[in-house]
Parts: sequence; C-alpha cells; structure tokens
Amino acid sequence: MNIHTYEKTWLAVSMVLIVGFIATVTYGAVGPGIAMIDDDGGSIDPDTINDDERFSDPGVTHVGGNEYEAAVVAQAWTYTPSEITVPANSTVTFYVTSRDVTHSYTVAGTNMNTMVVPGQISEMTVEFDEPGEYGILCNEYCGAYHHTMEGKLNVVPQDEFDLTELSTEAPGEAQLGNQTTINTTVSNDMNYDLETTATLDIGDQQSLEQDVTVPAHGSETVEFAVDTTDLGTGDHDWTVTVDGHEESDTLTVTNATEGGDGDA
Repeated sequence: MNIHTYEKTWLAVSMVLIVGFIATVTYGAVGPGIAMIDDDGGSIDPDTINDDERFSDPGVTHVGGNEYEAAVVAQAWTYTPSEITVPANSTVTFYVTSRDVTHSYTVAGTNMNTMVVPGQISEMTVEFDEPGEYGILCNEYCGAYHHTMEGKLNVVPQDEFDLTELSTEAPGEAQLGNQTTINTTVSNDMNYDLETTATLDIGDQQSLEQDVTVPAHGSETVEFAVDTTDLGTGDHDWTVTVDGHEESDTLTVTNATEGGDGDA
C-alpha cells in the first residue's frame, strides 16, 4: 500500500509526540521526587503523637557521621518546628506526620515534595551539598488559612552548625544576704558527648565557670550559686554562656525590709 509522503511525516510526528508525552508523564512522576505515601515510614495514631518518642520533641537529631534525622509534625496551619537547620554536605532523613488533616511537605527549589496524611509517616532522604535557604510550603488544601502554612529550611556551613540548646531557670528577685541559684540545662542532640564550659556573668563583680560534659542525645544541668551579699541591692543583669549560646535576664536584689519575695 502506497502511503503519501505527508501522511508518513504526520505519522512520524504523532509517534514522536506520543513518546514525548509518555516521557513527560514518567519524569513528572519519578524525576522531581514527587511521592505519594507508602508504608516505608510506618504508621502512627494522630491522637497520641505527643506520646511518640520521635515526635514528642520534633526537630533535628544527629544519627552519626554526616547523617541526620528530622522529625516534623504538620497541623492546620503550621509545621513544628517551623524552621529547620541542617549542615551542608549532609544526608537528612525527614519523618513527617499530620495531627489533623492531609497536608504536604514541599521544599521549594528541591525535589522534596510529599503528601502528609494523618495516621501515616512520610519518609524522605535528601542530600544537601551547599549552604542555602529554602521555603517550605503546603501544596494540599487544608482549610481557610492554607495559604499561610509555611516554614523554612536553612542549610548552613558545617562549622556553623551544632545541636546545643540552653534552658535556664532563675529567680527574678532575691533578698540581700541570701544565696540564690541560677540553673542552666544544656541539651545535646549530637551523636557524641559535648565537653564544654558553662559561664555565668552577673553584675559587675561575679563571673562563675563550671566544666560540663553533656552525653550524646542527652542533657545536663549546671547549678550556679549566687551570693547576693557580694552583688548588693539593685538590678543585676546576668548572662549564661555555653558553647557559643547565651541566655540573659535580670536579678533584682532587695533588702528584707523592702518586702521582696526573695529566696530563703
């Protein structure tokens, strides 16, 4: 059968278009890393997320070497934590779950894009080679304020990254002549012990130091005993410094005759 040259041309063009469409759909499903939920991450009861060890205190944890894990909880209309910081030249596995309705966890400018379904844990492993800042957004309509659901991913140089956190408990007021305490809890989410020095600077006269070893994935509390007699009455600014992190506040020392609610 004789086929006209034009028909042969259009037939060839049609075949190319069909192959192109198939390639485009295949790339769209696989290439950018867009993924539906599977069973890799496991399941979880949305009503007991706070009881789960991984999601009770979501955030970044050092696994070992250049490997990290990040636990994230999505709910209308926010992510917890809303901002995540990881080091460059690292591999990070994200575990994301939802507390209420279906969301997505999409990191703009990367191939991270997955649905987040209540009862399921989305698992994604991504390599970050260079420092940069990326926006996090929800691509699944989740209610009236869906458009406000966003977060931020910071990839910083390795020498600027650590997982040390401070939490300080201190009285706001103490009576002259009494001893009071300022307690600082140092948390370490790295996979190795942290050996460092905690320093308390208070007023113009006192500077106290204590060496502390914080176990991997653990915490340690440092207690500073402050002699109010040495400080004298008045307001005294204090700063606790540990491994480059600081917390500050003010201690007011009063005379007993002034009726202050100081420590005994």
